[in-house]
Amino acid sequence: MLKDITIGQYFPGESAIHRLDPRMKLIMTTIYIVALFVANNVGGLLVCVAIGLAGYLISGISLSMVKKSLKPIMPIIIFTAVLNMIFVDGKPIFEFWIIKATYEGLQLAVLMVIRIVCLIAGSSLLTYTTSPIALTDAVERLFDPLKKFNMPVHELAMMMTIALRFIPTLIEETDKIMSAQKARGADMESGTIIDRARALIPILIPLFVSSFRRADELALAMECRCYHGGEGRTRMKQLKYTGNDFVALAVLVMVLALVIAMNLILPSMY
Repeated sequence: MLKDITIGQYFPGESAIHRLDPRMKLIMTTIYIVALFVANNVGGLLVCVAIGLAGYLISGISLSMVKKSLKPIMPIIIFTAVLNMIFVDGKPIFEFWIIKATYEGLQLAVLMVIRIVCLIAGSSLLTYTTSPIALTDAVERLFDPLKKFNMPVHELAMMMTIALRFIPTLIEETDKIMSAQKARGADMESGTIIDRARALIPILIPLFVSSFRRADELALAMECRCYHGGEGRTRMKQLKYTGNDFVALAVLVMVLALVIAMNLILPSMY
């Protein structure tokens, strides 16, 4: 299960999406998320699904990565779908005791599942095609006007980069600790919920110790390199918009406009 978590992973490439300016990719991802939540019918969501599939095909990222990223949250998706099915009034599909599933609830459940899957896939494509350093520069440049209000933009961007960078490392460390505990005879898959929670203690304690040790080593390394924040720092790679960036932005804006138009033409499922 831990190996299926792909948050923070970056897959280098030379595709058109990889070459887009990271600031533009952040803006496009925001527009895509807005389009997902604006869509209130199957037609609008199918447009979002189509543009998401096109993004993965252009980037060269395998769709199996989406499947892996969905595995850890599949119980949440199923639970959300079931709640929508039994708590939305309408024409009943079947009834059992006080539980009643409806056609309207089923439609809304499908809508929610598609929306969650597209949300995760679209957000993941941003990190799959953008290095943590480029993503940090993009966040810092986009929120640069907030520095006038004494907002620690550089520090916040640096914290985000460190978090993204160490997610895969912590996942790998957790997997090693679990394998070591299982080799010592630890049972983490049987018993009651309380027993399983207690079995996590031998994992959490070494993980916290390892995390604090890595944080201390990172702080020492930054001090040795005379790091003192973003004041006076320059960038080796300067971010510049190109024509492809504005073409991609125009496509996402048209997608959002098409979704809004479908909301006006097609009946809502809410």
